[in-house]
Amino acid sequence: MWINNQSSLNDFILLGFSDHPWLETPLFVILLVAYIFALFGNTSIILVSHLDPQLDSPMYFFVSNLSLLDLCYTTSTVPQMLVNIRGPKKTISYGGCIAQLYIFLALGSTECILLAIMAFDRYAAICKPLHYPIIMNQKRCIRMATGTWISGFAHSLVQSTLTVVAPRCGQRVMDHFFCEVPAILKLVCTDTRVNEAALNVLGALLLLVPLILILGTYMFIAQAVMKIHSRESYWKAFNTCASHLLVVSLFYFTAISMYVQPPSSYSHDRGKVMALFYGIVTPTLHPFIYTLRNKDVKASLRKALNKEFWVKKR
Repeated sequence: MWINNQSSLNDFILLGFSDHPWLETPLFVILLVAYIFALFGNTSIILVSHLDPQLDSPMYFFVSNLSLLDLCYTTSTVPQMLVNIRGPKKTISYGGCIAQLYIFLALGSTECILLAIMAFDRYAAICKPLHYPIIMNQKRCIRMATGTWISGFAHSLVQSTLTVVAPRCGQRVMDHFFCEVPAILKLVCTDTRVNEAALNVLGALLLLVPLILILGTYMFIAQAVMKIHSRESYWKAFNTCASHLLVVSLFYFTAISMYVQPPSSYSHDRGKVMALFYGIVTPTLHPFIYTLRNKDVKASLRKALNKEFWVKKR
């Protein structure tokens, strides 16, 4: 009995929108529907990218990596959010909170680097088309993807450790849906300026360095595209980059607004809205961005659905 009581004292209480109970039911429905769409959309992208020989290219290899990221991203937070919204207890264990913090940070860090790798892939395809198969060969793509995941998880280890070691003096009520850096630092009972400075430097490096590389890469791509005289080739190059640019815009808008700021100036209501946006909305939108703007993916999905339909009909 003493162990259970002691364990419960270590749990974090996640308030969410408990101060607005009328929001909980519609929010639960929206999150559930969005989560189902995110699971279906990202799983479809992964399966189609691996099963259709027409999509056997570096571009779709990295797109499937992004979809895997989004699957893990939503699964690391949304199920717990759904349980807390509808359940009588709005808690998460200490171990669960630390694991959620680490995984969520790791996946976000990995996505930063992956988006830069995807921009380089587009640069190689458009600016170096004759050398593209050599530059982006299979072994190199696998190494780049592996390095991206390792770097993201290593960065998260540093960030989450700096966040967790700060003393909370028994405070465990978190005005949020899940465990993330700004919300946890709000519970710290000592001066957090050193932690904030270290986290901001790390966050700025991880966010801004890949962003600068992406912007620089697209400057070279824009110069190459402007030299294209064929209207068809011009629009093909534009469409190739448009989906990636839209994903980059969605990701960096929310990430920079959340993490490149002092956590002491963190607004709970704004933080919760932004968390819902980048935690569930963007991973749900990514598959639609890549399918709606991409003829190859749409054709592959139609082919897969038609094949499944005829198999069931037989």
